[in-house]
Amino acid sequence: MERRGRPYRERGFGRPFPPKPVELGKEYDVEIQETSRRGEGITRIKGLVTFVPNTKPGDRVRIKVTRISRRFAEAEVVAEKAGEEGEEGEAEAETE
Repeated sequence: MERRGRPYRERGFGRPFPPKPVELGKEYDVEIQETSRRGEGITRIKGLVTFVPNTKPGDRVRIKVTRISRRFAEAEVVAEKAGEEGEEGEAEAETE
């Protein structure tokens, strides 16, 4: 659809948003970098800010993208990646 010689998709303000570097429902291994004002963990996947609830900075987790917005994405934790401390704790639990 065209209006006044300009394509419909170019209407609006500023430049259009580029394609997102994440896909809905896809899983990613990430490290939480910051905490948002709402208390959610923040990570960046190829530059796209992603909010992950119930996480804190330094957590290494596997996430699944649940929502993609123009400027950010939201995800949920699928699994916590075992770090050095987690592996020791699992080994102690097995021996007991």
